[in-house]
Amino acid sequence: MYRLENYNLKKVDTCIQGALDEDIITEDLSTNAIYEEDQEVSVDLLAKEDGILCGQYVFERVFQILDDQVKVKWFLKEGDSFKAGDLLAKIQGDVRPILTGERTALNFLQRMCAVASYTRKIVDQLAGSNIAVLDTRKTTPGLRLLQKYAVRVGGGKNHRTNLSDVIMLKDNHIQAAGGVKEAILKARAYAPYIRTIIVETENLDMVKEAVENKASIIMLDNMDHQTMEKAIEIIDGRSFIEVSGNVTAEKIADLKTLKIDYISSGALTHSSGIIDLSMKNLKEL
Repeated sequence: MYRLENYNLKKVDTCIQGALDEDIITEDLSTNAIYEEDQEVSVDLLAKEDGILCGQYVFERVFQILDDQVKVKWFLKEGDSFKAGDLLAKIQGDVRPILTGERTALNFLQRMCAVASYTRKIVDQLAGSNIAVLDTRKTTPGLRLLQKYAVRVGGGKNHRTNLSDVIMLKDNHIQAAGGVKEAILKARAYAPYIRTIIVETENLDMVKEAVENKASIIMLDNMDHQTMEKAIEIIDGRSFIEVSGNVTAEKIADLKTLKIDYISSGALTHSSGIIDLSMKNLKEL
C-alpha cells in the first residue's frame, strides 16, 4: 500500500491550494455562466494511454478543498497498471467544484502517473539484479514531494530530498575545496555526526582518492562502461557505488551487468512527461 506520510499532508494541501489560486483569481467564469445553481453530476476519469496509477489522494484532495462533498470512486488501486480506454474512477458531486477543479486535478494526476510509469519501466528492466533506482533533486519546483512519492509508487527509491539530508560533494564543491580528500576532510570536520558522505567522481584518480578517504558512496558520473568497470575494481566493495549522468531507460541494459548498488536518474522526474487522462461523460443526476 502506498501513502503520503501524514506529516507531509499539510505540504500537499499547500501545493494544491497554490495551484488552485493560480487558476482561480476570482471565479470560474465559464462554469458559473452555465450553472447558476447546485447540480449533482457524475463524470468519468478515463485513461487515453497505458500507465501506472499514481496520485489518487492528490486528485481527490483538489475537489475536496473546493467542496468536501465531492466523492471519487476508484476502480484501481494506487500503483496498479492501466490500459488506454480504462475507466479509472467516477467523480460525483456538485458540478461547479468538479468543473472548476478538473484541470488542476488532472495536471497533478497526469504528471504523477507519468513519473511512476517511467520509473516502473526502468525498475522492470533491472529485474533480477540488486540495483536500486534512485531519483534526484531535478524536480519541478514546488512538486518535489509529489514527484518523489511517484518514484516510490513506480518501484524506485528516493535519493536525498533536500540539501539538509546528507553531504553530497559534487564537482564544484571538490574544486572549491582543492580536491576530493580536502572536500571530505572539510565535510567531516563541519558535520562529524553525519555518517553518509557521497562523492561525485569523474575519473579514476578521483575514485582512488574517494576510496582512500572512506567516502560512504562513490558516484561514478558520466563515465563510459570501461572506465566504470575499472572504478568498480578500484573500489572493491569498500564503498557503495552509484552510477549517474544522463541515465535513461534506453541505457539501463548496459548498466545492469555492472556490480553497482544504485543508479540515479534525473530523467525519472524531469523527462517523464505526462500520461494522457481526461474527464468525460458528464451526466446530471
